[in-house]
Amino acid sequence: MHSFETSDGFCLIQEYIHGSTLAEPRSFSPAEIKQIAIKILEILVYLQNRIPSVIHRDIKPENILVDEQINVYLIDFGFARIGSHDVAGSSVFKGTPGFIPPEQMFKPTNATDLYALGATLICLLTGIKSTKIDELQDADDPYVINFRHLLPQVSLRFIGWLEKMVQPKQKERFYNAELALESLKPLDVIRVPGVDFSETVLEFKANWLGEKLTQSITIENPIPDTLLEGKWEVGSHPQDPPHTPDNHAWISVKPGKFSRNHILCQVQVDTSKLMADKQYKRQLILHSNAYPASHTLTVKVQTAALPIEKIKLPYWRLIVMFLVVVMAAMSITGSIPYVTISNVFGAVAVCWAVGMAVEMIKEAKNLFTTILVLLILGLGISVGTGIIIGFNTFILLALNGTGLTTLFMPLYAPLKRRKLIAKYRQSEESLIKP
Repeated sequence: MHSFETSDGFCLIQEYIHGSTLAEPRSFSPAEIKQIAIKILEILVYLQNRIPSVIHRDIKPENILVDEQINVYLIDFGFARIGSHDVAGSSVFKGTPGFIPPEQMFKPTNATDLYALGATLICLLTGIKSTKIDELQDADDPYVINFRHLLPQVSLRFIGWLEKMVQPKQKERFYNAELALESLKPLDVIRVPGVDFSETVLEFKANWLGEKLTQSITIENPIPDTLLEGKWEVGSHPQDPPHTPDNHAWISVKPGKFSRNHILCQVQVDTSKLMADKQYKRQLILHSNAYPASHTLTVKVQTAALPIEKIKLPYWRLIVMFLVVVMAAMSITGSIPYVTISNVFGAVAVCWAVGMAVEMIKEAKNLFTTILVLLILGLGISVGTGIIIGFNTFILLALNGTGLTTLFMPLYAPLKRRKLIAKYRQSEESLIKP
């Protein structure tokens, strides 16, 4: 703005703005209304950051100019105040009814202009003229503006933001324009769908190698009058081979794309490309037209155990069986050729030991345990007989044959298993790692 002196006074030169006020009939899209709100808030941030701050006190559609390029201008600072001080009686009624918050009558603050801006945006969204805003005022409290029912297609988050702008109590409003601006930027004006997963973590457990596992997940859109559209993608992972959103090495989702509000999706995991006895964790990402635009689902997979049998030996039962066989052999050998109580005890003990051996063989169901049980029976007979008749050449040979083999077998099993595991892991070099 410039000025110059004339013979009979001064002239002010102001910039001409080729735009119309928001009070004039004009159709704005939801995105344009958000843009207008952002630009006015930016102006208020500038005014409020001045020292002292400037409070406009008369924001309304008539005092906002918008040109064809949606450039926004705030005009008419006739009621503006410098700083936030108690208002004198002569200033109490300055402002426009319907756009004045309660505190403007006594002590305006940075939150004061936000109420008026909120009321202005309500006029834009509902098509209500500023002179008719009293039609939206609550019968019991004229500072409460009821507008939610008029905006069924507007985002609930945006409505919540707008309701906070026009709260009668200034402590329930945004503290200043900067906070209101930061809260507005990520919001959509038009109501957008939501996403509710029936499960946020899917856990798979394979019972055998190469098993294909499937689980279902339900997706619901809880926002009425909206349509949820989505597309699945498996999140990238450093161990997975390169993939596209439609083709992953071992995880698939059907349907991969959808456009409805109730969706049953099948998540399939192919463990044939995974290492045995490992746990995998991956992320499924749902890209949609909801807010936020991306939602994450965690997939956990426990692959089947190694195809190598782990033999668990019943050591205590084997020791007991060995001792019983030793005593039985001693009893029987010591009473031959007579039939005595000792002889009968030995026969009973042998039967009991044989019964225990048969039971362990049935439980184990493997050749290794069968051979070990038979060896321990033979070792017990050799030791018991040797104690009674002496350790002659025949007995010593029997002890060497059974004893050394029996001692070696418990060591052999884990060594063989470890070797098989190492060999199997080597064969998994081409498989996908966790």
